[in-house]
Amino acid sequence: MSETMPQEFWLGVEQFNSGQFYACHDTLEALWIEASEPEKSFYQGILQIAVALYHLSNQNWRGAVILLGEGSNRLRRYPSDYAGIDLEALLNQTVALLQALQQTGPQDKIASDDLGEADTLPLPRIELINET
Repeated sequence: MSETMPQEFWLGVEQFNSGQFYACHDTLEALWIEASEPEKSFYQGILQIAVALYHLSNQNWRGAVILLGEGSNRLRRYPSDYAGIDLEALLNQTVALLQALQQTGPQDKIASDDLGEADTLPLPRIELINET
């Protein structure tokens, strides 16, 4: 199934994994606008997680929490290995970060060294399924 994904999707994955969350948003949004289901919601779920991480980097706790929840809920509709992506791993990492942020609660300013439990968690990464 991964060979059916457009090259722009893989660019978005690279951008996500390298922390270029706004660029990932732009790349996946262009695909999302033109896509039909089931890819449309798949792109949107990853896009929402990327925007959540962008919000987190800008100390926007509320935006991060809302979009981590929306993105992970949207991706739960897909098999754990959809389109060559290990969605189970992405969802587990996203939910762990979301729960840590919820436990920390909103603050006037959040920074990576001021997140309480959340700072001990790595940011979610998109892992590929090993195809052998």
